[in-house]
Amino acid sequence: MEKDQNIENSNEEPHLRVCVSGGSRPGNDPVYEEEAYNLGVKIAKMGFRLDYGFSDTGIMGSVARGVMDTWEKDGEKHYHGVDPIVGITTQEYFKLYKTDEFLKKINNVVLTDTLENRKKKLFEADIILFAPGGVGTLDELAYDCVAMQDGFIQAKPFIIYNINGFFYHILEYLKVLSASGFAERIPFIVVDNSEELEIAFRLLKIKNNKCSNTQEAYAQARQLAYELPYFFKRKIDSSIWVEHILDYMRLINERGSTEERQELANDIEQAYLEKEIERMYDRLARTGRDTAVVSDKLTRLKKRRKKTI
Repeated sequence: MEKDQNIENSNEEPHLRVCVSGGSRPGNDPVYEEEAYNLGVKIAKMGFRLDYGFSDTGIMGSVARGVMDTWEKDGEKHYHGVDPIVGITTQEYFKLYKTDEFLKKINNVVLTDTLENRKKKLFEADIILFAPGGVGTLDELAYDCVAMQDGFIQAKPFIIYNINGFFYHILEYLKVLSASGFAERIPFIVVDNSEELEIAFRLLKIKNNKCSNTQEAYAQARQLAYELPYFFKRKIDSSIWVEHILDYMRLINERGSTEERQELANDIEQAYLEKEIERMYDRLARTGRDTAVVSDKLTRLKKRRKKTI
């Protein structure tokens, strides 16, 4: 057990740290827990460390189990004796947990005195990822956006793990806030499944540059979010590596002709637009289902009102 002041220098370790915020409940669709477990597997296979709110239930428990199972199977291959998980919680919450066999496996537990300090400690990770969850996840998303946008906390990559289109309402709302002039646009890196997530992780591992200021971090995140669909499109099977695509892009940009550089730029733009159109159709389909639910609810409410008249 560690007190929070004892890991001030833990970011100096060679393993990138991924903070995952998600629900302590599993959700109604089994796909949420399945993909959360896959997220944990990806984190471990990349040799990343998981920073999370110390839970054995719901989405968070599934992520942690994915990390732990992979570590127990071939942990030395990726971690070389380093603990794969840091559990971060408050002293009050820690007292509420029933000690079980899984939580006993997490050797590195950090206790903070307040929820505010818990959030700050979680934000020390190198990559921040949001998975499906409830109001607690929403609170951390809003807190982290404000803290990074206002410069209180060092800017870093934000990944939205958009399992089953879970975040589409929130992403649209954040766009409205920006378009209405109430907030800067946050350059989220949005991934829709575990295959896209692995590509994003690999790119972040290769291109993770410590930024000196918020503007530089924003620019780096925007560039990655813009180029990511091109990697999705090019990586059609396991024989094609992210590194191969990066090498091709560097070769074209450094030694290619003007026409070849323009063709690459057009391909990147095309892939980005196709992905945005794909997500737009998905959001329209979900909005249509939402509208049908609202229409049905209105019909039932009107019927109830007639009975009372």
